[in-house]
Amino acid sequence: MTPLGRIALIGNSLPRRCGIATFTTDLQRAIANSRPNLVASIVAMTDHGQAYVYPDSVALQIRDDSIESYRRAAALLNAGRFDVACLQHEFGIFGGEAGSHILELLSRLSMPVVTTLHTVLSEPTPAQRAIMDRIVDMSSKIVVMASKGRELLCSVYRVPGEKIEIIAHGIPDFPFVEPDAAKARLGFSGRSVILTFGLLSPSKGIEIMIDAMPSILKQCPEAVYVVLGATHPNLVRDQGEAYRESLMKRVRQLGVEDHVVFLDQFVDQATLLEFISMCDIYVTPYLNEAQMTSGTLAYSFGLGKAVVSTPYWHARELLEDGRGALVAFNDAPETGRTIAELLTDKPRRQAMREQAYAASRPMTWERTAERYMATFANGRQSHWLNAVARDPMAADASQIPVAPAMQTDHFLSMCDDTGLLQHAVHSVPDRLHGYCVDDNARALLLACALNEPGEQPLTDVLTGRFAAFVQHAWNPDTGRFRNFMGYDRTWLEEKGSEDSHGRTLWALGQCARRDASGARRRWAAALFTEALPIAKSFDSPRASAFTLLGLDAYCAAIPDDRRARDLRRVLADRLMLCLESVETPEWIWFEEGLAYDNARLPEALIVTGLATRNRGYIDAGLKSLRWLMTQQTSPMGHFRPVGTAGFGEQRRPPHAFDQQPVEATATIAACLTALRAEDNAQWKAEAINVFAWFLGSNDLSVALVDTETGSCRDGLHPDRANENRGGESVVCYLLGLAEIRQLARVSVNLTDPVALCAVGA
Repeated sequence: MTPLGRIALIGNSLPRRCGIATFTTDLQRAIANSRPNLVASIVAMTDHGQAYVYPDSVALQIRDDSIESYRRAAALLNAGRFDVACLQHEFGIFGGEAGSHILELLSRLSMPVVTTLHTVLSEPTPAQRAIMDRIVDMSSKIVVMASKGRELLCSVYRVPGEKIEIIAHGIPDFPFVEPDAAKARLGFSGRSVILTFGLLSPSKGIEIMIDAMPSILKQCPEAVYVVLGATHPNLVRDQGEAYRESLMKRVRQLGVEDHVVFLDQFVDQATLLEFISMCDIYVTPYLNEAQMTSGTLAYSFGLGKAVVSTPYWHARELLEDGRGALVAFNDAPETGRTIAELLTDKPRRQAMREQAYAASRPMTWERTAERYMATFANGRQSHWLNAVARDPMAADASQIPVAPAMQTDHFLSMCDDTGLLQHAVHSVPDRLHGYCVDDNARALLLACALNEPGEQPLTDVLTGRFAAFVQHAWNPDTGRFRNFMGYDRTWLEEKGSEDSHGRTLWALGQCARRDASGARRRWAAALFTEALPIAKSFDSPRASAFTLLGLDAYCAAIPDDRRARDLRRVLADRLMLCLESVETPEWIWFEEGLAYDNARLPEALIVTGLATRNRGYIDAGLKSLRWLMTQQTSPMGHFRPVGTAGFGEQRRPPHAFDQQPVEATATIAACLTALRAEDNAQWKAEAINVFAWFLGSNDLSVALVDTETGSCRDGLHPDRANENRGGESVVCYLLGLAEIRQLARVSVNLTDPVALCAVGA
């Protein structure tokens, strides 16, 4: 897929006064700064009766009580061709019962939705549960900021674990500093400062902290409790400043008015960081355990402050293992005792600060933006897979999301002036194992595939290198192609396997037919003719199948070569004999066991039958391919290629692992060949379903490919993906991708530049 270019964040925005507005604004800035030329825009929710002067980062606003406003926003987002919409969800900021109006927007979006849940209720009302279920269903990914959120989503809402990402609340990247300088600037020199900041409301537990002050002052007479923050706008609208006044009255009754300071301000980030810098202890005495996220907690923790908190969900996770201190809910004596102990024990307080600061480094907004961008990319892949799952045979191409773009960066990094290297260590080419003709023949096949309309062809120089490798691999003394070459360009054998010879013939046949260079087409035809006769003696069914695929292309390019036509019939009959001698009602295959590149055998029979108008070849190929698909489809319906652990076993169901890209690529090609043979849209659906294996529709729900570089992992183990990304894997992915993109081009209106990248039509 093309790199992400346009992101829309739906939520509150500054200057609206609330935590969601601050979070959305900070996240937008971090995402916008994460990539050059990336556009990150906010769709701001405006509460009824209010008006805000929004910054330029706000592309449009929605009146929370206007259904039409939600619908209009969806239309504008679709027209703006945003790649991903990121919803910031909190009950209370959207109109309708339980915030149901947001569904009007989500249901109309054409792009994938990634939803950040700022609250996950353990006991939702029926209306809240219904809304949450719909939002989860319409989201490609769900983001929560604590493990408890994931736990509740899985247990209460039955959300699949692979759909959930945990991304910590972002924090400014601020240095670890001592508080004295900031205290001096703010007028608190010589005081032990306890701080709470945020919008004032009864759920924050400020009363508990005020009640704890007398016991704190007994041990720390110079202590001061600073309460920084305006009263919550909703509270002001309903009650005015009655709540703040009640807190101040409580302070006076306890006689601590010289030690409690209320600053009725909604401050900008720079001012806020200055206040956090000057405090010795930050306290969050919240009263509700079900507090899933606290931005104030995250910020103070991220600045390396000693934090005392009640054990609401977010605090319990963030402050565990000594990174902070937890006190019981609604317990002023314990709160006072814990704070006093920390204020009088500087070594302990300093150790807590250092531990918190070190633990918070992965939470900086820069790192948070990286996590979100990765989640957006995965969400876009999931959106593609979900669309395929809903209707893989859809007739309307405009309703199918775009296929990945053809990115060849990693492929090119695996090539040098000799050819395509075999292996990689992670994504770094590994020169130790040199080259092989198998991979360079596949690379020549890819070069031919990229000559199709709509693709960017490889350079003539690079295609020439693959051709030169194949030419150099030819050993006229043995009549065979060598296979393995060391990095020092020394051949490690006089001849390769039958399979590598057959695969090289296949590449030469395609080159003779589809190469952009007339001179190279003539070279390929001549070498194909010279290397073909030995194929008559092959024992390997795969070698015969590869050769038949090469003959299909060669005979189309050189139709008068009677010797080639005769050998094509001989090899096809040989495959037919293999099938007839092994087949039973339960085992419809050419061999006693399943191995690698299995689908190439039925594909070879089908293409040969189509070219020669031999219905027997076609029927045998279709029959064996249908049986193979039953062996390669999991109970959940996703593609499960034959695993290498089962190679060599006879008449046994295939092992699930290790799964390799070569099987997926072969199966895509075979299914699309079957589609040519019979007009059955199920073959199209099968091909798309197999391609989805690369993108994460597999046993581990793990993407094998990086669509931004075109790299592909070498396989799928029982517990993880193989992180090495070698030559065979990248070429197999790109060959499969080329087939899927070609399927799209012949299935849609070719005059529509947008539909050209649609898949599944």
